[in-house]
Amino acid sequence: MRFVSYADETGAAGAGVVAPPGSSLFDFELEVAAVIGRAGRDLVGPDAEAHIAGYTIMNDWSARDLQFTEMNVRLGPAKGKDTSTTLGPVLVTPDEIEPYRSGSSYDLRMTASVNGRPIGADSLSSMHFSFGAMIAHASRGTEVRPGDVLGSGTCGGGCLAELWDRHGLDAHPSLRPGDTVTIGVEQLGTITSRIVDYPTRA
Repeated sequence: MRFVSYADETGAAGAGVVAPPGSSLFDFELEVAAVIGRAGRDLVGPDAEAHIAGYTIMNDWSARDLQFTEMNVRLGPAKGKDTSTTLGPVLVTPDEIEPYRSGSSYDLRMTASVNGRPIGADSLSSMHFSFGAMIAHASRGTEVRPGDVLGSGTCGGGCLAELWDRHGLDAHPSLRPGDTVTIGVEQLGTITSRIVDYPTRA
């Protein structure tokens, strides 16, 4: 998987996100990522969350047509997910967002738009599994290490696939070269990414 650079908080252009070859249903996914700062294994309860160094925005780009085909035969997702992941623009430490604590997560507004058109909005507090629970699961029988990244899962309305599921593929075109995707999370900033063509081989 290729981690791509991001636009800064002012929206200045960063590296383009390459649409994967053979895909006609390219999509984005608005998530928050927890970055591990301290190694551990077989973690449980509150101790698991204590291993988080900070949080950042994550865009888990997805080739939906490839993903749907792979999952239909229970072999994926694989090529549907290995295109790119965008992280940034900052890493925010847990103490900085502790005032926004809501249950096992944080009440941080999340928004997504394509070419300036709003797609969806949600709160990080709506996530089904807490970061602590995910880290505990990931560390079972193995070790999480500093620099490991765990995504929250896509927020409600944080991808085109949700629109397609509710209203059909005509609800919004899939991403094409030249499109821009802007995702933002309260206290974590904003990322604007531009879709570019898959490079041709010389």
